[in-house]
Amino acid sequence: MLEKFFKFREKGTSLSTEIVAGLTTFMTMAYVLIVQPSAMVGSAPELIDCAGVLISKDAVMVMVALISCIITIFMGLYANMPFALSCGMGSNFLLGSMVQSGELSFGSIMGIILISGIIFVLLSIFGIRDMIVRMIPKNIKIAISSCIGFFIAYLGLKDAGICDFSAGLAMGDFTQINVILSLACLLLIAALTAYKVKGAILIGIIVTTIVAIPLGVTSAPTSIVALPNFDTIGNIVFNISFEGVFTASGLILVFVAFFGDFFSTLGTVLGVGKKANMLDENGNLPGIEKPFLVDAIGTVVGSLFGCTTITTFVESTSGVEAGGRTGFTSIVTAILFFVAMFFAPLVMIIPTCATGPALVFVGFLMISGFKDIEFDNFTEAFGPFVMIMFGTFMASIAAGIAAGIIAHVFIKVITGQFKDVHPAMYILCIPLILYFIVG
Repeated sequence: MLEKFFKFREKGTSLSTEIVAGLTTFMTMAYVLIVQPSAMVGSAPELIDCAGVLISKDAVMVMVALISCIITIFMGLYANMPFALSCGMGSNFLLGSMVQSGELSFGSIMGIILISGIIFVLLSIFGIRDMIVRMIPKNIKIAISSCIGFFIAYLGLKDAGICDFSAGLAMGDFTQINVILSLACLLLIAALTAYKVKGAILIGIIVTTIVAIPLGVTSAPTSIVALPNFDTIGNIVFNISFEGVFTASGLILVFVAFFGDFFSTLGTVLGVGKKANMLDENGNLPGIEKPFLVDAIGTVVGSLFGCTTITTFVESTSGVEAGGRTGFTSIVTAILFFVAMFFAPLVMIIPTCATGPALVFVGFLMISGFKDIEFDNFTEAFGPFVMIMFGTFMASIAAGIAAGIIAHVFIKVITGQFKDVHPAMYILCIPLILYFIVG
C-alpha cells in the first residue's frame, strides 16, 4: 500500500531509506522546538504580554510540535515530497521581540501572521507566484534573507552574553561562566558542522545544557515527560487580534512576514528539489504549486494555534542527502514531532548560553546568499547594503527591508534606470515611506 501511494520504486528509494531520511531531517531541525519558545517568550519561562495574557514557553513548544506534525503530514500526503515544515527562523524573532517589549500583543502578532498567510494562500491559488518573483529584484531578495540572518545573529550574541548592547556596542563579560559556555557551545556547533555531523545545532544545545547543570547555570528537570498543560495552551490558541495591524508599521510587518515566507519557500523547495534531482531541464520543480499551497495553509493554521510563519525548512536537505525522495520522509519527521510534544520539561531547562549560540549559527546559515549580491554593480548593491545596515544597527528587520527597497528604487531612478524597476515597486514605496514617518 505504501509503495503504491508514495511510489518508492519509481522514485528510486525504499521504505527503510525513507525512515532513515525522516529521522535525519528531524534531528537537523528539532532545534526549532527549543529556539522558537525563546524567540517568542525570551529567557524567562513565561511572560505576560501587553494585553495581560500569560504566554509560556511550554505552551509555545507544544503547539510548534503539533503544528509541525500536522502540516508536515499534509506535505507528505498531498505533495508527496520530502519536505518538512515548522516555524521559520526570521520573522519569529522580530515579532517575538515586539511581544517581549510590549509593542504588540501576542494576539496582534498572530493577526499579522494570519493576514500574511491568507495573502499567500490567495496568491498560490490564483498562480500569481511568478509575478511576485519578477517584481522583486534578485539582489533585494538575497538581501532580505541576509538582513534577517544578521538580525538573528545580533539576538543570539545578546542572549549569549558574548556582546553587551545595553549601552551601545561592547564586549560581554568573558569571566562569567554562562558566557564561557556560550563560546564553547558556538565552537562545538562550528566544529560539528565542519565535520558534517547531522544535527550539529541540536547536539551543541544538548551538550551545553548537560554541562550547565552541574555548573549551576540551569537546573535538572523534575520530570522528563509530561502531558501538555491545556491551561497555558488555551492562552495562545485562537488568540487573534487585529489591533495595531492596519497601520503603516503593522502593514510593514505583514509585508515582512509574507515576503520572508514566500522567498524562503521558493528558495528552499528549489534548493532541496535540486539535491533530490527533482528539477526539470529548465531548473523548475514540477508540481511546485503543491508545496507552496501547503506552506501557505500551514501559516494560516499555525497562526490560529499560536505559531509564527510556518515555512518549508532547508534542513529537509539532510533527509534528501540520506536518500529521502518521497512524502514518506515527511511522514516520519512528522511522527517524531508529535512524540516531541510530550518532552516539554526537557526543553524548559535549556539555558540561553545554549540557545544564544544556536541563534548565532542560524544567522550564519541565513546569510549564505550574501556572496551572490552583485557588489560590482553599485545600483544593484546599494539597496541591499542599506537594507542590511539598517536592519542590523537599528535592530529592526522591518526598518531594514523598508529602507533597502526605498534606497534601491531611489538609486535606480536618479541614475536613469527607472525602467528596470517594476511598476509595483513604486507603489510599494508609498507605505514604506509612511512607515518611517508615522511608524
